[in-house]
Amino acid sequence: MLDLKKVCDNIEYVEERLSGRSGHFPIAEVAQKAKRRKEIIREVEALKAEKNKVSAEIAQMKREGKACDDLIKKMRDEGDKIKALDDELSEVESSLKELMYAIPNLPDESVPVGSDSDDNVEVRRWGEPTKFDFEPKAHWDIGTSLDMLNFEQAGKITGTRFTVYRNWGAKLERAIMNLMLDTHAKSGYTEIFPPFMVNRDSMLGTGQLPKFEEDMFAVKGTNYYLIPTAEVPVTNLHRGDVLSTDQLPIKYCAYTACFRAEAGSAGRDTRGLIRQHQFNKVELVKFAHPDHSFEELESLTNDAEKILQLLKIPYRVVCLCTGDLGFSSTKTYDIEVWLPSYGRFVEISSCSNFVDFQARRANIRFKENGKTQFVHTLNGSGLAIGRTTAAVMENYQNADGSITVPEALRPYIGTDIIK
Repeated sequence: MLDLKKVCDNIEYVEERLSGRSGHFPIAEVAQKAKRRKEIIREVEALKAEKNKVSAEIAQMKREGKACDDLIKKMRDEGDKIKALDDELSEVESSLKELMYAIPNLPDESVPVGSDSDDNVEVRRWGEPTKFDFEPKAHWDIGTSLDMLNFEQAGKITGTRFTVYRNWGAKLERAIMNLMLDTHAKSGYTEIFPPFMVNRDSMLGTGQLPKFEEDMFAVKGTNYYLIPTAEVPVTNLHRGDVLSTDQLPIKYCAYTACFRAEAGSAGRDTRGLIRQHQFNKVELVKFAHPDHSFEELESLTNDAEKILQLLKIPYRVVCLCTGDLGFSSTKTYDIEVWLPSYGRFVEISSCSNFVDFQARRANIRFKENGKTQFVHTLNGSGLAIGRTTAAVMENYQNADGSITVPEALRPYIGTDIIK
């Protein structure tokens, strides 16, 4: 959530920064509601002062034995006016809060201006796209032929966009998860294993609600939701907390299953592991001092890249343009891995700085020199495990249909080749 005062004091700047984002945002309505809120507060304060004055006059007249019926009626009328204004104030503040929830974060000045993913800017590449002296297969065909992935069984158990991992498939997924967690722990991240369900306040705190409610799986009869990413429970570890400066930066990593309805994505990446309703992911989350959050974004992105470097899989990093930026983010780097079946780079991680946007919603603060202010929050996938599994299978496939296991994974999986 943006700072209401800053929005109202800098309407033209806010509208200019949001002009590159897609959609219409209620900036003018927010300013109007905020103005009315101030007016009501002033009216209530004036009425309360008058009511206190009349009350004192009534008390004095009663001591003197004088009639004060008119003043008593006046005091009651003012009380009714105060109640009516208090009711209006409650409605205005509730409406104002909902409007503020609908406004995305402001893109940082360093974010390229653009309308969609075609305008994202490539920052760097690592490695060259894998070449084969045979016709490479897609991971869903490799996984089926090696009895690693079974989509039909998952369809029977649940439905489309679910997968049953079998034999070496299950082992490979688990090996990749362990490599990620161990690597990030060595980089100073504290491992967390959080609940896979969170309450509505947690979803509001990180910005998934109310805007993306249709993408969430709600648990009927409760205020719980299945998590779309570990970002939600891990960021909310410190909801309502006041941290100290010497605690920052706080660095967490967490494995969780993730659940997404993928509303509006019909027909996109329907085969294989790329776009599932349930998938595994290791998430990196940071709580940073405002003076250093953009430095922390660079290091977080490098930490996520390290996994692909260990696996020796080609990838590139792109800076998202204003039109492709996520709702809560002020700046995002996407890491895109090379997938031979797609013939292009495919997103495997988004690393974002939210500055104080999430912290303001979740009330996560820190104290420095006696002053309390909001922390900056950051997160990124380190990495999406299913997509990493797909990338390993495709980039390390052999002509005979087997898969060479990357050296970094061999201690975890116990074999050099899957066949």
